[in-house]
Amino acid sequence: MIHSRPAVTPYALTAHTLTSALGAGLSATLAGLRGARTGLRPCDFPDVDLTTWIGRVDGLEAHALTGAMAAYECRNNRLADLALRQDGFEAAIDAARARYGAHRIGVFLGTSSAGILETEQAYRARDSVTGALPASFNFDGAHSVYSLGAFVQARLGLRGPGMVVSTACSSSAKVFGNAVRMIEAGFCDAALVGGVDTLCLTTLYGFNSLGLVSAKPCRPFDAERDGISIGEGAAFVLLESAHAAPHAPRLLGVGESSDAHHMSSPHPEGVGARLAIEAALRAAALMPDQIDYINLHGTATRSNDASEDKGVAAVFGNATPCSSTKGATGHLLGAAGAAEAVIALLALEHGFMPGGLNTCQLDPELRSRYLCANTEAALDHVLSNSFGFGGSNCSLIFGRALP
Repeated sequence: MIHSRPAVTPYALTAHTLTSALGAGLSATLAGLRGARTGLRPCDFPDVDLTTWIGRVDGLEAHALTGAMAAYECRNNRLADLALRQDGFEAAIDAARARYGAHRIGVFLGTSSAGILETEQAYRARDSVTGALPASFNFDGAHSVYSLGAFVQARLGLRGPGMVVSTACSSSAKVFGNAVRMIEAGFCDAALVGGVDTLCLTTLYGFNSLGLVSAKPCRPFDAERDGISIGEGAAFVLLESAHAAPHAPRLLGVGESSDAHHMSSPHPEGVGARLAIEAALRAAALMPDQIDYINLHGTATRSNDASEDKGVAAVFGNATPCSSTKGATGHLLGAAGAAEAVIALLALEHGFMPGGLNTCQLDPELRSRYLCANTEAALDHVLSNSFGFGGSNCSLIFGRALP
């Protein structure tokens, strides 16, 4: 199944922010990428006994939600709150609310695990006789997938349509498509899009049980790659009509596909990846040779990198530079799509293509033109891929701001 849109008026990305293991905000992120620095470290997450590396955000344990926001207390919403405070993003939302009205700004977010860490902790504290969870556990405010959307709406005073998408690792890429469709259908005039995912035992032990977690920092496209490094992060973007901000970077195309090949493995020939990429190109009315850089999904598992490589090579051959930034941030799961969209915007704005970290020897069986070092280049169009379990695929195309 394929979803693509005909070429439409581009959408302006008038504000954006990213917080991950590289640091809080765009400056820290850019400095980390330019310095070829990884945010990964040996796993030190409480109660986890695994030999692996993680991308953990410092300071979340002390960043409690208080007052009216205490009802949403969980690690996921703490990270959302921390990210919203960066890069003047709150002020941008305030200005948009003044322009459009609170009821005309939609909120479309992606997550994978939401606040499941709080449920894990509640389960450990259940009554030894009845098995009841502690009375302090607030499912709606913490574990519920929509907790993230409800928190962001309450935190920013927004009352437009809201949606939280959970399609594994494509979640916060697909929300760009949801936002565009809702704006074009007339339900809102602008949209806050993004994603948040945080570390928890379920994902760390779950991916480990699948044999997908590496004991070393992840090595996308390396000949000896052997799994992912799980991270956490939050990214937000304000999406408006291009007419409102003609000199802002632009969302040009969204392409989605569902190959449903397997519950957790991608199609071995990269069919879903290719279909999503081609749909995004059609939506943006661009040819493959007009894409200057590709931010790969690049998880560093054997099957995912091989599948994505085939999909990319089928469209671009080996001409287009590409890399994965997961060696710097870790795999942010449900937040990966939005986080890497923001990294794509940084690449456009600052004219550089981030090299993939930790990759020592490129897999000779992979055809893509993979960058292992930062490369300076003027970029006009960047493609970002996000592919999730079950064959849920999404590709986004961004264009640089007009002069």
